[in-house]
Amino acid sequence: MKIVEEILVRPVVTEKSNSLTEKYNRFVFVVDKNANKLSIKKAVESMYSVSVDKVWTMIMPATAKVRQTKSGIANGRKKAYKKAIVSLVEGDTIDFY
Repeated sequence: MKIVEEILVRPVVTEKSNSLTEKYNRFVFVVDKNANKLSIKKAVESMYSVSVDKVWTMIMPATAKVRQTKSGIANGRKKAYKKAIVSLVEGDTIDFY
């Protein structure tokens, strides 16, 4: 079994994830691609000392990225990653700041 730090890569802090937090008490994390819902739930509970109600997971596809540079157009790709939305029990919260 993986260590908690290996399962949770980083929290996602965007306008959309902040609105999920404010409205529904849900938090978004980038997680290891091989992590399942139970391991994500255990990792969040042990790392932040909260009770998790539900976990939704999704694999975000790789995307093409084109940039204009001094030496011309640079083509590249962003890697695919797995994202998890974690709903906490009412009354619990996570403070990232």
